[in-house]
Amino acid sequence: MPGEIDRLIASLEQYPVSYTLLSLAVLGLLAWSADWLTRHLLLRGLRRLVSISVSAKARGPTALPVISRLSHIVPALVIMFGIKAVPNLSPVIVAVARNVASAFIVLSVALALGKAMDLINSLYQRRPNAHQRPIKGYLQVVQVVIYAIAIILMVASIIDRSPLILLSGLGAMAAVLLLIFQDTLLSLVASVQLVSNDIVRVGDWIEMPQVNADGDVIDMALHTVKVQNWDKTITTIPTKRLISDSFRNWRGMQEAGGRRIKRSIFIDQQSVRFLTDDEWLRLGRITLLTDYLAAKEAELAAWNGTLPDGGREAINRRRATNIGTFRAYVDSYLRSRQDVHQDMILMVRQLDPTADGLPLEVYCFTKIIAWVAYEGVQSDIFDHLLAILPEFGLRVFQHPSGTDMRALGQHVGESTADAGAASG
Repeated sequence: MPGEIDRLIASLEQYPVSYTLLSLAVLGLLAWSADWLTRHLLLRGLRRLVSISVSAKARGPTALPVISRLSHIVPALVIMFGIKAVPNLSPVIVAVARNVASAFIVLSVALALGKAMDLINSLYQRRPNAHQRPIKGYLQVVQVVIYAIAIILMVASIIDRSPLILLSGLGAMAAVLLLIFQDTLLSLVASVQLVSNDIVRVGDWIEMPQVNADGDVIDMALHTVKVQNWDKTITTIPTKRLISDSFRNWRGMQEAGGRRIKRSIFIDQQSVRFLTDDEWLRLGRITLLTDYLAAKEAELAAWNGTLPDGGREAINRRRATNIGTFRAYVDSYLRSRQDVHQDMILMVRQLDPTADGLPLEVYCFTKIIAWVAYEGVQSDIFDHLLAILPEFGLRVFQHPSGTDMRALGQHVGESTADAGAASG
């Protein structure tokens, strides 16, 4: 058998070009076979081993992508060491092939390390508190450093020079590199500040009107922060803008367990007046006003008792108003609701009168922070207040509408007709 191989080689040496091409074909076949065996046998075996040893529910990120990247080193090594065995090749071609194969090995290792960073991030995100301290930005910085070093080593391998020669020339390029990577550096500083100061976390509801962002943070990377708005659109915000620009983070509301209601009912000021005796007795039947009216009656009696002649004239006496009584009713009503937070600020106050009426503001916090349920509680409160408002002789201010104008026109027409009939 060795003698037959020697005779075959001797016969091929008579045709140098064919001998060289055939050798290159054999080398290429060996490299392809090594790649096929590595990817289809080794990786497939590893996948089966992982699927057997780990249940489907507990299966998480694995190192298979890293191994897949490293498997490309095998055919490069075959070419790197086998190219010397190809006959009739000039030393320049052999050197170029070895250098390219060496650069490809460096590239494969760099890509494998990049996948390793992704694997570390995936494993870290499985921790319960991972959203509070994301490390994705830091890992991306490490990836940038790895790729930068890989580029230097690849260039050094291709030109067959020491990497130290290239590094010595980077000092003169420092200003240029800072200019090129200024966004990356600014984003790195911003990312460190965001994470170290716990300004934003994944899952926080943030509001940034200047970039039309209003929703939950779904991803924090080195250069960008992604926000899924309530209309399901995605807003991408440069990380550095979260440091340079102002925004609102609703995390405090969610952690406090109370969501604020701050809304006003605009009262027609012409409906504000003193309560009559009949209204006092009628409102006394409202359970929520029993204690207030009893205390108010004692307070007014004590005050009016100090007036000359007991405050015989009504104009001189203190009397209860319908809006003051309604304000007390609203306060008692809010304190009686189980879904209103009693340990947080709760008040009902009047604001400055406006051309649209007298604002009576409700300021309190609900125990429910979920958006839909919160809106339901807020609407239920104001449904009740608007419906019971006439019981106190008050009216809600409202600008005249088309219906009001038609009713006014009909009233004027009827009055004119009656006046004409009377004069006739």
